[in-house]
Amino acid sequence: MQMKATILLTLAIVGLAVLLLGVKVFFVRGGRFPNTHIHDNAEMRKRGITCARDKEFYNK
Repeated sequence: MQMKATILLTLAIVGLAVLLLGVKVFFVRGGRFPNTHIHDNAEMRKRGITCARDKEFYNK
């Protein structure tokens, strides 16, 4: 019985975390998760910081 309660509590906490992380996505029309990739960040491009993966694959 105690194991079931632990599993249910864990599922509830994980579900709440997913819901809170996706508030903008789920409840705002046209909402999307923010893009955090380096090549899409204007400040990083302005400073000349690029992704190592991009250098490996695209600058051969």
